[in-house]
Amino acid sequence: MELGLKNKVVLVPASSKGIGFGVAKVLASEGCKVVISSRNQDAISKAQDVIVKETGNENVQAIRADLTVKREVDRLVDEATSEFGAIDILAYNTGPPKPGTFKELSYEDWEQAVRLLLMSAVWLTKRVITGMVGKKSGRLIYITSSALRQPVPNLVLSNTVRLSLAGLSKSLAIEYGSSGITSNGIMLGHILTERQRQVAQDISSRTGKNVEQAMKELVLDVPQGRYGQPEEVGCLVAFLASDKAGYVNGSMLAIDGGLIRSVF
Repeated sequence: MELGLKNKVVLVPASSKGIGFGVAKVLASEGCKVVISSRNQDAISKAQDVIVKETGNENVQAIRADLTVKREVDRLVDEATSEFGAIDILAYNTGPPKPGTFKELSYEDWEQAVRLLLMSAVWLTKRVITGMVGKKSGRLIYITSSALRQPVPNLVLSNTVRLSLAGLSKSLAIEYGSSGITSNGIMLGHILTERQRQVAQDISSRTGKNVEQAMKELVLDVPQGRYGQPEEVGCLVAFLASDKAGYVNGSMLAIDGGLIRSVF
């Protein structure tokens, strides 16, 4: 299916590896002009090289930025628009917050999680949405977690703060739908990234099980019996970014192999 994404300008933060990298690679293969970012300059530069080599798309810009610092988010958008023009698609992604129970987490952990999982999305959206309104076209796609529907043990920060993205996305869908902008969220299940190994290591430290066994047990409740791949998330993002999904607005879509058991 031709998605018509060629030359669309897309910003994919936190994309040196994992979900963000997979999303960026798929969008680059669709011909987008892709801006990727990470706190680590070496990591994001290497990711840029790999994406260009594997997709043949040289319109990939790598920028170092810490999403928990507003001035760096502002610089990220400034450099992106200076290189490629106004952002057409925000494929919002960020790193995970600290794992732990409510008892274990400090006030500082909570404040950091709010900056990482909510305020970074607010700052980025504020900066890109004006250009979208001006063009009467845009896609806001917020990559989040199945924890919105089904909380994950020992991930209290993620279970709590990520819920705010659902409220933000739905509110934007209502406020900006008449401006030709859609806003949707993606709820990830068990996608094979370093985060899954971190969760498995946390389980291992609490239970005494080895990490490999914990990794296997994490997907026992997934009807498909496997981890998802970052590129599979990228394909869903590409669809939501396209005109084919023009009437999909205000939705939270699960990509979890059937993990979430609730009907709604």
